[in-house]
Amino acid sequence: MRNLIVPPMSGGEATAVAQRHALAAHEDLDARTFPDASAFPDAPEIPGLRRLIRESWQRSAKLQANPDNPEAPLALDTDELEEYRRQHPLASIMPVIQKLLVLPSHDSGLLVAVGDEVGRLLWVEGDPALQRRAEGMMFVPGADWSEATVGTSAPGTALALGRGIQISGAEHYQRSVHAWSCTAVPFHDPDSGALLGVVDITGKATAVAPHTLSLVEATVAAAQAQLRVERLQLAATLASRPSRRRNSGSAARQDSARAGGAGGGKEGSLYRNSLQLLGRDQAVLSIEGKTVVLSARHSEILALLSTHPDGLTAEELSDQLYPGGGSAMTLRPEMVRLRKVLQQLNPAAVPESRPYKISMDLVPDSGQVLNCLQRGAHRIALEIYRGAVLPRSEAPGIVRLRERVSSLMREAVLTDGSAETLLKYAALPEARDDVDVRTAALKLLPPRSPKRAAVVADLERLEAELGA
Repeated sequence: MRNLIVPPMSGGEATAVAQRHALAAHEDLDARTFPDASAFPDAPEIPGLRRLIRESWQRSAKLQANPDNPEAPLALDTDELEEYRRQHPLASIMPVIQKLLVLPSHDSGLLVAVGDEVGRLLWVEGDPALQRRAEGMMFVPGADWSEATVGTSAPGTALALGRGIQISGAEHYQRSVHAWSCTAVPFHDPDSGALLGVVDITGKATAVAPHTLSLVEATVAAAQAQLRVERLQLAATLASRPSRRRNSGSAARQDSARAGGAGGGKEGSLYRNSLQLLGRDQAVLSIEGKTVVLSARHSEILALLSTHPDGLTAEELSDQLYPGGGSAMTLRPEMVRLRKVLQQLNPAAVPESRPYKISMDLVPDSGQVLNCLQRGAHRIALEIYRGAVLPRSEAPGIVRLRERVSSLMREAVLTDGSAETLLKYAALPEARDDVDVRTAALKLLPPRSPKRAAVVADLERLEAELGA
């Protein structure tokens, strides 16, 4: 029934009230976090502050983001930025973003930003006057706008949550951003579902209008469809080429590079070459849209080479590959077999010799996890992390890599403090018997949470098994 005594607030009044609550929450943030930065994350619900914002502030405080920093740090210099975005898969869909968002934003008081999967801005375009103003808070290409660095903002928080969000004014964790509002939507690979980046609109009140989120979501969907179409065109182009032998590795790599830009002549590969090592005994190698499941030994070799970009000598690779040490003579026939597999998949992927080295850009998922953890993007790291690196491998180099990734992932989850994150990690095979993770999750779950029963049952099971 409609309340006739207290009439509903208008949209403008509701926004003003929400901003007053957010500003009051900032005063509470100061009182709780300084000098003890661990106090605020355990604070009860703050009246008037959206749960999404409160939880993001809690993560920001735990990651020691400073709300009084005037600007975001620059993560990529000009040369690094140009090379990185030239090769990034999102480069191929920028014409769609420009047509649907950037061109309409000129002289409209809006900016359009596209960032990578860890929150670094790659493109910032739109209203020229607003671009100059945004430089004051370093909302510029190459800047790091991850939640770990600047706290709550639409680009960083959308990546942390994996869904579209809107952040208005004082809801931003960083006070220098209170004059701005923004809407952001993550961009996922249309084929693999992997997180590739984020699309953001930043400006004044119109940047968080109800229709803005729908507009950005529709643009992302159109760009994903375009990326899929270009990949199909690339596949058709490659299939129509007559088969021929490649006489040299360099010629093959040049041919692969040209194929990466097929379908319109745009820069940037349509795919991100990847090596999936996590939670599987046989790696999955994807090169320019073609995929192959490798043998256990070939998985170990490529895993080691992908984590040593400067290459390994035959002796170094043997030492890391064979328990108790091996010899170059033992390694050589394995490399011959691996080269045959990679030659059929993509000649550009064939390792060089003396030292053994992968020349093409190849991203192992273990490396993505470590990169995210290093930048404080714990939730993104956990999204990527599907289990230990080649769990059954006994190769010394793989054992060391597996232990490093697993220990850093566990430490980050325990530090993060989110019940949701802890429970997601607890579901992994390696955390089946982890008492500390379940105890930490139980402390954070609300008293009436239906999830508590399962956690308590797990702890009782572990207590019984340990006491047996």
